[in-house]
Parts: sequence; C-alpha cells; structure tokens
Amino acid sequence: MQRTVANGEMPALVVVHDDEGDWLIGDGVNDPNVDDACGLFHLGHVIEMDPSLMQVLDMPAAHIATRESAASAWEIAALQYED
Repeated sequence: MQRTVANGEMPALVVVHDDEGDWLIGDGVNDPNVDDACGLFHLGHVIEMDPSLMQVLDMPAAHIATRESAASAWEIAALQYED
C-alpha cells in the first residue's frame, strides 16, 4: 500500500489485485515503485478511513479498480499486461 494512502495524505484511487494474488492500494498519482513509497499496512486501518474500499475487495485476481476522486464510483477492469 502506498504510504500516502495509509497515512491519509491522499485518497485511494487505484486498487490492483495482480495475477499472483497480491494487492496494491495506491493514490493514482505518485509512483509506487519509488523507494519507500509503499509498505505493509493493516487493511482495516485504511478501510476505517475509506469504507468504499470494501466495494472492490472481492475483485478477482488480474483486475484493477480505479476512480477519479474519493467521491467517484469505482470502475473495475481486467489488467492489461505489456509483453
């Protein structure tokens, strides 16, 4: 999970459930691959701040949920991997 989301600096705008079953919750703005951008956090903490995340936690593997803002609806799509 991106630290910006976990500490409440930015809303969760991207949720990825990859094809290996791992999850990433991100802010959709900052690069999650930058050193120390992400960490392991208790999901319950973030759900308390943003209960709408419950709407995407049953998303199947290899899918992504995105939204424009914290007030927007989640849109779910299959992940498209580049070769």
